[in-house]
Amino acid sequence: MRKMSIDELLQKPYWIIDILPMQVPKDSPGQYFAVENYFLEEERLSAIKQKHINVILKLNSYRDLSIDEELEKNPRPERIAEEMRKRYLYLMSDDAMILSEPDDTHMTVFNPDEELLKLLKLLASSEGLFLWKPPV
Repeated sequence: MRKMSIDELLQKPYWIIDILPMQVPKDSPGQYFAVENYFLEEERLSAIKQKHINVILKLNSYRDLSIDEELEKNPRPERIAEEMRKRYLYLMSDDAMILSEPDDTHMTVFNPDEELLKLLKLLASSEGLFLWKPPV
């Protein structure tokens, strides 16, 4: 049973599920913003969002999920997918939360326990994604 609110969870340590294996340094000689814009084009972003949805639905095979602060556990997979495509969505699992944004190439995982991190690393990897913790 969840004890923390969304606002409390947003203040907790977080990890990133991303298309890149680590945070790009500010002084990187590459062209991060041009690459990011490339992946934000509708067709590519739609493919990335499907990977996000796949990770979440696979996760829901192992853990209870709820949307935002709703009491309903484990909504239909079609509802989760639809909501992830159209709006900012907080996916709650015990005292952890995953923020999915429809217009971004990453998801943010707040307050994960070790078991959830291990599972998410495997699930992200199965979709060609990476799980990493931002530097402090």
